[in-house]
Amino acid sequence: MQQPLTSSTPTPARAELPVVFKRSLALMKPITWFGPMWAFLCGAIASGATTWSFPDLARILLGMLLGGPLLCGVSQVINDYFDREIDAINEPHRLIPSGLVSMRQIVVTVAVLLSLGVMVGLILGREVALMAAIGVVLAVLYSVPPFRAKRNGWIGNLLVGISYEGLAWMAGHLAFAPMTGPSLLIAVLYSLGAHGIMSVNDYKSIQGDRAGGIKTIPVLHGEKTAAWLVMATMVLAQVGVVVAFLVWGNWIVSLLVTLLILLQIWVGRRFLQRPEEHYLFFSVNGSMFFVWGMMIAAIGLRFVGA
Repeated sequence: MQQPLTSSTPTPARAELPVVFKRSLALMKPITWFGPMWAFLCGAIASGATTWSFPDLARILLGMLLGGPLLCGVSQVINDYFDREIDAINEPHRLIPSGLVSMRQIVVTVAVLLSLGVMVGLILGREVALMAAIGVVLAVLYSVPPFRAKRNGWIGNLLVGISYEGLAWMAGHLAFAPMTGPSLLIAVLYSLGAHGIMSVNDYKSIQGDRAGGIKTIPVLHGEKTAAWLVMATMVLAQVGVVVAFLVWGNWIVSLLVTLLILLQIWVGRRFLQRPEEHYLFFSVNGSMFFVWGMMIAAIGLRFVGA
């Protein structure tokens, strides 16, 4: 005889919920959240107004939630949907081209993330909410036709760098204090440097990008020339940071960032020689020195003009 369902027996609908949630989470690509979360933290520190108090720490965590899971997450879902035809060539096993995620789930995921993003942004203040709104607009311009800025690697990666680094840094600063000229300058420089990091990520999908008419930096300039352009973009932006701190009289920050630049160049040698083989290694290790430089600069800004 068939046993009756009890409260401990999962119904098909209840059993399906964890799978649906996991697939939405996968669409949000948690691995991509680090950049804007870190930039928000750096901006908050750069404001010079943060303390170790519980309210300040809670505010930082809310901002990192906004920049990472909510806004970066929603931008990844939007991008995956409009990349579905290219992904069918590059990675047909992914959730959308494989048909494992329905249109309804995509719409609900985007709606939930945007709603939560609006609420958290307003909690952190109108200026932070404005930065978040601009970030969402740039995400739409990056992925959605007819603009679809990602079709050109120079424009598309610039929009991503501004969103992930610049706007997130500014939001972190504005969550605690009015924006200052030095903090804005450093946010802009690291946004430009992040363009190179975005271009490294484009090596993984060169074949599909060519087929889909997506003119990334590797597609436009070839793999080896693109590697040198990546390195030059990252290094020149950080040299700007070094010069800025020298002008502001903080030679310690300039020295530390210079050392990180040299380490970045050192680990990038193999990438420059054989980018198609070593782009993942450089993406991880080269980016590590870049983001530590951001934190050093953020701490240094607390003493600018002090």
